[in-house]
Amino acid sequence: EVLTKDPETAFCTLANREDLNPEEGSIYHCLYQFTRNEKLTETNKLLCDVCTQRHYGPKNNIKSEKYVYTNAKKQMLISLAPLVLTLHLKRFQQAGFNLRKVNRHIKFPEVIDLAPFCTVKCKNVAEGNTKVLYSLYGVVEHSGTMRSGHYTAYAKMRSMNNHLSDLVLRGPSPQALGTEPVKGQWFHISDTHVQAVSASKVLSSQAYLLFYERLL
Repeated sequence: EVLTKDPETAFCTLANREDLNPEEGSIYHCLYQFTRNEKLTETNKLLCDVCTQRHYGPKNNIKSEKYVYTNAKKQMLISLAPLVLTLHLKRFQQAGFNLRKVNRHIKFPEVIDLAPFCTVKCKNVAEGNTKVLYSLYGVVEHSGTMRSGHYTAYAKMRSMNNHLSDLVLRGPSPQALGTEPVKGQWFHISDTHVQAVSASKVLSSQAYLLFYERLL
């Protein structure tokens, strides 16, 4: 889907990506790499219908399959900021003919800003906003190997997010809920065992899935 034909804004984001300078091994670095600008050249050139018609004329005049390929740029950006953000970390890598689990700790914050990864014309962000904030409320962690292991979860018990309800019912508004995480008590859940834990314990976990709710 072509969201904009304006080359001046096609690769622009709500917040300057170059100011981000993400730390390697962080969720910001993962998002930065996933949404980086890619150059399509040589065997990855893009088939250009406009260039083909300019060179050979209309398609119905082309007797043989002749096409013009051109260098291009590609970038994946968020065009519609979700109300609930789910981040799934790839925790395996190829090791010869086998898959090996990645046990590296990935740093993730309690409040994350998606603005550097959103297109400048993001559909459900109020005009003038340069932040798209989310508060962490759930984490899934896996212990073990690729063959066996155990899933546990961290969940935050908190009051109802009225701002999130307003976003669902009325759409985005310029009012901000704030830049602080939604207050509440964290709990660690393992099968039938539930234990209250600190936020620092949650942030030090080996996250496999992260769940954030929209603040702004």
